[in-house]
Amino acid sequence: MSLRTHGLCLAFLAASSAAAQQPDARPRIIIDQSGTVHPWNHLDLNNKPETFQFAIVTDRTGGHRDGIFETGVDKLNLLQPEFVMSVGDLIEGYTEDETQIDREWAEFTGFIGKLQMPFFYVPGNHDYINPVMARKWKERFGRDYYHFVYKDVLFLAVNSEERMQGAGRGYIDDPQYDYFKEVLAQHPEVKWTLLFMHQPLWNQENTGRWKDLEQLLASRRHTVFVGHNHRYVKYERNNGKYFILATTGGGSRLRGRQFGEFDHVVWVTMTDNGPIIANLMLDGIWDENVNTEAYFAFAQPLMSGRSVQVEPLLMEKGAFKRGELTVRLTNDSDVPMQAALALESNAWLWAPQPDRSLTVQPNSVEIVKLPVQAGSQPAGSGIEPVQLRITTIYQPEDQPQLELNTSVLVRPEWTRTILPAAKPVQVDGSLGEWKALRFSSEGAKIDADAFSHQGDADGSFRFDVSYDDGFVYIGVEVADDQVELNDLDSPLNQDGLGFMADARPTRVSASAHEDEVFRNWIFVGLRPGTAAEAPGVIYPAQYLPPGVQYACKRSPGGYTAELALPAAWLEAQYGGPWQSLRLNVMLNDRDLNGMHRTSVYWQPDWREADNILGSGTFRKP
Repeated sequence: MSLRTHGLCLAFLAASSAAAQQPDARPRIIIDQSGTVHPWNHLDLNNKPETFQFAIVTDRTGGHRDGIFETGVDKLNLLQPEFVMSVGDLIEGYTEDETQIDREWAEFTGFIGKLQMPFFYVPGNHDYINPVMARKWKERFGRDYYHFVYKDVLFLAVNSEERMQGAGRGYIDDPQYDYFKEVLAQHPEVKWTLLFMHQPLWNQENTGRWKDLEQLLASRRHTVFVGHNHRYVKYERNNGKYFILATTGGGSRLRGRQFGEFDHVVWVTMTDNGPIIANLMLDGIWDENVNTEAYFAFAQPLMSGRSVQVEPLLMEKGAFKRGELTVRLTNDSDVPMQAALALESNAWLWAPQPDRSLTVQPNSVEIVKLPVQAGSQPAGSGIEPVQLRITTIYQPEDQPQLELNTSVLVRPEWTRTILPAAKPVQVDGSLGEWKALRFSSEGAKIDADAFSHQGDADGSFRFDVSYDDGFVYIGVEVADDQVELNDLDSPLNQDGLGFMADARPTRVSASAHEDEVFRNWIFVGLRPGTAAEAPGVIYPAQYLPPGVQYACKRSPGGYTAELALPAAWLEAQYGGPWQSLRLNVMLNDRDLNGMHRTSVYWQPDWREADNILGSGTFRKP
């Protein structure tokens, strides 16, 4: 296919060319200019015909938050850019269910249908992750990479997802490289080149022809826009500016501009001297330096959570009377860090010294002990947690103040014991080797509406944990009176189990958060197979430790499951012979073709605000 037919031809893109060729055809202000002084600075209007404005929207999905992207569309109609670009992750995807794919694209194109200006699609890993989704993309949109020219600016829409390898594994294959090489050769004298794609391939390895494509840009004036990381960072490299954009409704901790975490649309004014970039957010307008590579590196200790570490208040046995919360404050920077700690009290727990403030000197560590006592009511398993709030502040020279507000829920947590396996465990989904299942979902957190959950028979579970020299085993028995399965959809979107497992020492695993999943802890989805004798389906297999074993099969009234985590993985995470494991088990129940949706959590979800520090901790005897 030639570039003439493959390239994008737009009537509106050419409409301004005739006006641009007329010398000084710009409108002028007609006003009396007599006199020596005037109530204006000058009358040289900022209305060059070659200057234009467009907008960019970034990631909507990867844990989308309802209503944000739609609000962005409304605001773009107020701003009236000439057109809108995207950088991918427009739908949740990650399924081969064509009905679900069509439903998600219909929803998204419904949003775009409200835009009053053209919108240009670019694929992200959520949009283009398997052959079915790639086919659906091409059925709806035709090309998955293309280019166009507007007012002497070359726009390149690049597909970083060609190999469909998922997050962190973007790739440019030879045909796409050859296409853009020819495009660039045919447009050597454009005043600027803008490239849009989803993943920041310059931060990844094994990206195919990306480095070759990037090299073609080095000798021309160019700017690159991507998404994917949900965190804004500006880079200066390859003789250009490269921007990782934040989110337009995608998953984010929204810790603010200092961390590059915010919802925004990008407003680009294209001038002869290059793009002028404004980040339009709910709380203001910021220029392209809203977060630079240097400032990002300075903020990294706070962003990674290394600066604040709270040890859980773990109990072996007996009633809680008093204890101490240990807070470790680490300042890895070259400027002082101010820290303020505030511990709440309730009827069950009392903080005699609720507030502390201190300064942590550069490149040093401070340990703070906060005493906690039992309140007037008896402490037991139903004790309500209290909130510990920690504010840490850096004040670097010639930089904005950097502030992070951390909040954790704490209460005494009684540890459970992992017993040695009574018999050799065969990971086959049968629970005959298990003497008893000591733990259950009774009293667990249930996330459902008033109609979706109809009691224990509708969705509940019992489980136990054991170990031998080679593995830690988890055995689960699920009660579910209506098991709905779909081979084309993710195991996490249908009936099945979820396991959160963190083998790091308790002082670290206690505060596991979503940013660390598959890097420091794992989240495993497991469901029965649709065939009676199938071993079940695990997800996401490619990110799990080598040697994981599993089985999940149907049973009368529900299904059973076994999961074996290799001791080698636990020891690597623990940093030696493992002594503890933090674990959570959740059940997804989908009934009436997904209309009724229930999630049952043994402990509060680690990824949510109601996570309790150190909950679900098991120890070896």
